[in-house]
Amino acid sequence: MTPRALVIGFGNVLLSDDGAGVQLVERLRSELGADAAEFVDAGTLSFSLLPYLEATHSMLVIDAADLDGEAGAIGLFEGAAMDEFLKTSRRRTVHEVGLIDLLDMARLLGCLPDQRALLCIQPGRIDWCETLSGPVAEVMPEASRQARVTLERWTQG
Repeated sequence: MTPRALVIGFGNVLLSDDGAGVQLVERLRSELGADAAEFVDAGTLSFSLLPYLEATHSMLVIDAADLDGEAGAIGLFEGAAMDEFLKTSRRRTVHEVGLIDLLDMARLLGCLPDQRALLCIQPGRIDWCETLSGPVAEVMPEASRQARVTLERWTQG
């Protein structure tokens, strides 16, 4: 039996748009059903996620990140493009170091998922607030659509 895809949302829902990844994972779980993938609210975890990577061949990571764009811009980076995005010299996300370390550990152990992607949303506000900024809230349906298309392509390909 093929392992389910892993969908990881990083972020802190108490810091407005920083929690976009976690909120999108919950939205996907609701839209697709809890059995459609292994949905993980990673918060700000890193190495404790390694067992999840060992059990899958497909991983979609969702996080707020600086895309050098307007608030609500969406970026989807797959495979080598994800690796390159994370290798850039400047930090684009608060959780990037933890994600890079996690992926490096998976490489060392030979369990880096063959299919992997990073879906990012440009934050507009990162401050104490439990709701998303207007521009980020507005793009959540489109971000969800892009995530679903990616997951469907992996399961059908």
